[in-house]
Amino acid sequence: MPLHLRGHGLPDGEPVEWWIVEGRLSAEPVTGAETVFGAEGDGGWILPGLVDAHCHVGLGQHGPIEMAEAVAQAETERGVGALLLRDAGSPTDTRGFDDRDDLPRIIRAGRHLARPKRYQRGFAIELTDEWQLPDAVAQQARWGDGWVKLVGDWIDRDTGDLAPLWSDDVLEAAIDAAHANGARVTAHVFSEDALPGLIKAGIDCIEHGTGLTDDTVDLMVQHGTALVPTLINIENFPGIAAAAERYPRYQRHMRDLHRTCAARIGAAREAGVPIYAGTDAGSAVAHGRIGDEIDALKGIGMTATDALGAACWDARQWLHRPALEHGASADLVCYAEDPRGGAHIIDDPTLVILRGAIY
Repeated sequence: MPLHLRGHGLPDGEPVEWWIVEGRLSAEPVTGAETVFGAEGDGGWILPGLVDAHCHVGLGQHGPIEMAEAVAQAETERGVGALLLRDAGSPTDTRGFDDRDDLPRIIRAGRHLARPKRYQRGFAIELTDEWQLPDAVAQQARWGDGWVKLVGDWIDRDTGDLAPLWSDDVLEAAIDAAHANGARVTAHVFSEDALPGLIKAGIDCIEHGTGLTDDTVDLMVQHGTALVPTLINIENFPGIAAAAERYPRYQRHMRDLHRTCAARIGAAREAGVPIYAGTDAGSAVAHGRIGDEIDALKGIGMTATDALGAACWDARQWLHRPALEHGASADLVCYAEDPRGGAHIIDDPTLVILRGAIY
């Protein structure tokens, strides 16, 4: 049976009305449709499905997980209305999820690419020679859904602190290889030192970005580089530091990055760097926390509307996926209260509709 919804849309707050036929949105009235939201009037809020722009479906604390657990991760995201997930690196092949109408859509970046012993064990493809990176990037670009994920920095046990993994000329060749294969590139980066080479090489996005400085913020603006800060994951930095007793320099650095994170990410926002919401769910962060990340973005100076947009309509535009438009897949989330009010509202949607089915 066709479905009918009415309410308010965002960011403008204007009244909206949609019909759903065979899993697709229609802006034109459909005879015989059942009103499933807004039956009492035009109250309530109707949004495109939320976006977690840094999420790991198929990744656990120690690397790959069983497929049943990966399904449960995706279902948790669906429960809070996160219906589009940018999987920023996973060792588990979840491409079979694309055949299931009941699971969120996933944009995959393939496997993390790192050097030996320079990332978490079991997470990444480890390259013994850094000049293997361009070919590895091209391979992951062909495997994934338009993104490739690099590990830009990690602890170097010889120096006892965070350090870049790749030389600048290797990065330039690798990012060129991704672009030649139709993919964008992002990188895990905590520290200051890895950022200039990545940005100058033409990287499309930075994950975390806790080491941003005035100079690298300016570079991001010049190059149009996006930022997904994963603010709720940064709250784990003190615990990470406490567990690294063998590396006091690294401990101090991680604690300093945690202390200055809000100011650095806030400066990027003020400078005009495009920022999107991602939780880093999958290993150290539980799935289903996009509402908390939206609230955290308010803490770096975003308005409530902009913070929600960073996990919704703006993020969908950045990822080249439709929002609410005639003929698009009926992937939407409805709230009785204004979702800009906070995570307690976002976490408890009135209605989640995925491919036209109600959950």
